Amino acid sequence: MPRRNQPQRPKRLTQDISHRAMGTTFGMSRVEHGADGDWIVRTVPAAQATKVYRCPGCDHEIRQGIAHVVAWPEAEHGGVADRRHWHTGCWNARGRRGPTRRWS
Repeated sequence: MPRRNQPQRPKRLTQDISHRAMGTTFGMSRVEHGADGDWIVRTVPAAQATKVYRCPGCDHEIRQGIAHVVAWPEAEHGGVADRRHWHTGCWNARGRRGPTRRWS
């Protein structure tokens, strides 16, 4: 049986709950600043990727079970219509190549 010599510390909150109203309850969201503006970005683990999306960076499908990121503009507190699912590599390279098509 393990000994408990020291009092247990309370567990730290690892989730950013400030954006919970915007649909980010499953993962940590962060704000990324770039030349294209400020974005709220959330990483979607492979286990939670249950739908097929189209990446605006390469215009290829993000299949089920593939880890990726979801990004939306911070200034507008973008709704569902403003969110875009990106391959992680495409999101990291967006400054060099940008989106392949114009989203309306």
